[in-house]
Amino acid sequence: MKGQFPTDKFGQIRTPFYYYDTDLLRRTLNAINQEAGKHEGYVVHYAVKANANPKILNIICQNGLGADCVSGWEIEKCIKSGFQPSKIVYAGVGKSDWEIRYGLEKDIFCFNVESVPELDVINDIAASMDKTARVCFRINPDVGAHTHANITTGVAENKFGIAMRDMEPIIERAAELKNVEFAGLHFHIGSQILDMGDFEALCNRINDLFVQLEKHRITVENINVGGGLGIDYQHPNRVPIPDFKAYFDTYARHLKLRPGQKLHFELGRAVVGQCGTLITRTLYIKKGAVKQFAIVDAGFTDLIRPALYQAYHKIENISSEEPADTYDVVGPICESTDVFAKAVDLNKCHRGDLLAIRSAGAYGEIMAMGYNCRPLPEGYTSDELL
Repeated sequence: MKGQFPTDKFGQIRTPFYYYDTDLLRRTLNAINQEAGKHEGYVVHYAVKANANPKILNIICQNGLGADCVSGWEIEKCIKSGFQPSKIVYAGVGKSDWEIRYGLEKDIFCFNVESVPELDVINDIAASMDKTARVCFRINPDVGAHTHANITTGVAENKFGIAMRDMEPIIERAAELKNVEFAGLHFHIGSQILDMGDFEALCNRINDLFVQLEKHRITVENINVGGGLGIDYQHPNRVPIPDFKAYFDTYARHLKLRPGQKLHFELGRAVVGQCGTLITRTLYIKKGAVKQFAIVDAGFTDLIRPALYQAYHKIENISSEEPADTYDVVGPICESTDVFAKAVDLNKCHRGDLLAIRSAGAYGEIMAMGYNCRPLPEGYTSDELL
């Protein structure tokens, strides 16, 4: 970590804040473009929900990725950051009328539709605007993923997508409507997936669907397989960039694309997860009856993943080189779940030491909130702190 950190009026570094290693981000984007570029027809979109910091979005846009948005506000932010509307896809189970109108006004690439009622509403709104909406249907493939139960999206019990049995009827329904154009199919089975076998299973399911559709003379121009590729939270220094080669090669080997078909990806965590770190200050070292606590000034208001998903983040004391001791690292929020890690070994901590909570670039700053009337954390890049 390099650069001059922001300070307050007393000359003390202002914490907590997010620090983004933009050199790592650019190397990650280069790896994505290099590996995806080996395969004809592969199109990569960035899943904006992972991190919408404008400085991060600008770098991603400059490196040629499209955008995967799940709200009208995300679409608006992406356009302001330079993304071309023709490279924006819009997903989500609950698109409001104004969001649909906004997407149509900006002529985004497509809407990923998740139900028949949504299809009808999009058609009606497009008709009122004398527009034609390009739609891809999000199909729930009923493929489980080896990940946390709260971030699976592709099994039958999830709220996402259209059941496979309803795929042909909704495509036929779209053909009857005058203001929608069927552009393809969309899939997404979950997040933080490290087992390539999960993606292989998705490929096999899509291959079966191709055969089923071709029996009814239905052709599909675009296939969107979502994202889901995970990062190594245990070893952010040793494995800073995910294995994009294995990821894209899995689809190249197992998905039987037809001539002219384009394959779209929506990577989020894998793009930005490792480049972000939450920097927090140690307020107190408290020795309890059975535990020792390092109480820091960041809380789950700044990084909610450990409280929400029991997620692991590597923590480092970047102020100390003393021998390690064992701590529960906890925040100041008045909730028992405000815990970043239990029984973690850190270089001996003292009041004022800075701790780095690693691999926080995805679902960190973007999910911050104002509980306890706390201000949102700032986000700084290594570019601006040089």
